[in-house]
Amino acid sequence: MTNNNNQNNQEGDRGFAEGVKSTAGEAFEAVHNALEATENAAMNAVDATKNAVNNLTNQDRKNQQ
Repeated sequence: MTNNNNQNNQEGDRGFAEGVKSTAGEAFEAVHNALEATENAAMNAVDATKNAVNNLTNQDRKNQQ
């Protein structure tokens, strides 16, 4: 009987470990996706700033001519 209990405990432990591993993987994936979204937003802001500066610079050049 003790052998069966040990085997059941080991199987339960493996199931628990797999659950933890799966949850950690999902959490990592969620953080990774959030970081990518943040990076995309930051790059869009940089692009918008670059375009605004270029537009202002071009307007200044036209006004100086």
